[in-house]
Amino acid sequence: MKQEEMEFKVSDDRVDRHGRIADKQTTGGWKAAPYIITNEVIERVAFMAIAVNMTRYLVVEMHQTVPDSATHVTDWIGAAYVLTLLGAFLADAYLGRFRTIIIFSSIYAVGMFMLTISATFNTFRPHRNKEATNFQMSFLFVALGLVALGTGGIKPCVSSFGADQFDEGDEKEVQMKYSFFNWFYFAINMGSLLGITLLVYIQEKVGWGWGFGIPTVTTVLSIFVLAIGIKYYRFQKPMGSPFTRFLQVIVASVKNHRRGVVVEKETQLYEVETTKSDIIGARKLQRTPQYKFLDKAAVVTSKDKINDRWSVCTVTQVEELKSIIKILPVWATTIALSISFAQMSSFFISQSNIMNRKLGNFEIPTGSVVTFGAINGLTLVPIYERFFIPILRKLTGHHRGITSLQRMGVGLFLSTIAMASAAIVENTRRKEYPQLHSMSVFWLLPQFFLMGASEVFTYVGQLEFFYDEATDGTKSISSAMFLCETGIGSWLSTALVKIIISATGGEEKGWLRNDLNKSKLDRFYWILAVISVINLLAYLMVAMRYKGKKPVIVRDENMVELKNDQHMQP
Repeated sequence: MKQEEMEFKVSDDRVDRHGRIADKQTTGGWKAAPYIITNEVIERVAFMAIAVNMTRYLVVEMHQTVPDSATHVTDWIGAAYVLTLLGAFLADAYLGRFRTIIIFSSIYAVGMFMLTISATFNTFRPHRNKEATNFQMSFLFVALGLVALGTGGIKPCVSSFGADQFDEGDEKEVQMKYSFFNWFYFAINMGSLLGITLLVYIQEKVGWGWGFGIPTVTTVLSIFVLAIGIKYYRFQKPMGSPFTRFLQVIVASVKNHRRGVVVEKETQLYEVETTKSDIIGARKLQRTPQYKFLDKAAVVTSKDKINDRWSVCTVTQVEELKSIIKILPVWATTIALSISFAQMSSFFISQSNIMNRKLGNFEIPTGSVVTFGAINGLTLVPIYERFFIPILRKLTGHHRGITSLQRMGVGLFLSTIAMASAAIVENTRRKEYPQLHSMSVFWLLPQFFLMGASEVFTYVGQLEFFYDEATDGTKSISSAMFLCETGIGSWLSTALVKIIISATGGEEKGWLRNDLNKSKLDRFYWILAVISVINLLAYLMVAMRYKGKKPVIVRDENMVELKNDQHMQP
């Protein structure tokens, strides 16, 4: 290929729809991003319309108890986010991100269609004052299961696929990529806002059939929207199972360890001589000093086994596993934040249900109270993008204002203040406004605002961090790691609630009862605040010691090292 033509090609192996190296003038960037962002908005509308009001649907229409309904919804949300690991694996290993989104969006649409049928026809719902039959509950749970599976397949791929549209070897496109992450989060909040306002209103005032039917139609529409932009997309080829490559490194390093192999500074580690790594479509990676035990996998003990990856691995393959191990402490010290987030769709809602939700002559639906947090996200992203980033750039000299790790740290700090605020407000409500609907729901604004601000900083920081620190073959899996935190946080929140109920005297005498006026919910919030503080301190220790990967981009036989800027300054 001529030098003139190379100037307009992406610096990596991303291809266009015809399988050719993608052209920067005709593909990617903001030509492709709007289709991907629109797809995310539509998906969020459907998911949030279910998530915030499914407890009410199970109680009112399926005649389940409040505790059982809340548990089912929490478990469902948890499963939806944990299933992101499955979608990410299939995308990175076999299907590619675009194909994975299309396939799982179709599964999503089938689940939404079944949910609409369940809400529309009396055959699929119990008669008045009767329990739902096994068939009716099974049909509903299959529908919800398909929606969870669809969500799990889509979510880790959409953000990564969007980021794939920006060339990491082009300084201008790198800047645009971080702007994309901000606007992608804006899209999530826009979809969430529409789901928890318009569709919740339709569900409660017009009917559940319409409330689920409209997002069913839009889910199908989202598939067509994504497909329309195909000529503008850049595609990352699937690279085979990363878990197999991880296992090969572990097996090879253990084998060589048993042979007495010792890795010294001068030890020559194996790497293929080609300009690219032997992982299809992946760039070579430099050796890093951490986790030296794994370097033993790249020591050649017998030239006869040099092509056997269960005996000898390349430096790039070893570094691929190291990159995942290195981000695990960061991942672990942000899970506690998801426990706090879980309260926005559980106890925050329970508080609002017994407070005065009047806004003039209009009463805010209980399920729409979380709008306070979503609106905060919608307003903060443009303000942060337009005003704060330019100021921070001048102060720090960093092209994003602050690093993704610093951004997550700000979010974690805000979450601790949010839980303290929630505890103070609840204590005030219980002692001074115990009568039903005597305290305005707008007293909850501070905790919703702070949790919304916390999510703006943390979520976007996680999008950036887990995408940037992943290797070419693990982008989706790395993104799925932080997404599954939401699921794990939901499950941990449920477990914590059960522990506190049991430890404080049970459902009749404990801190958390059906009657919030007899509960000690403020003490539960203080426990979460303390957990958040401890978690923040652990995170700061991890973040200040973190050293990111040093990718190597190969182009025209020349190797160019990219300067890493991910580590947090003390």
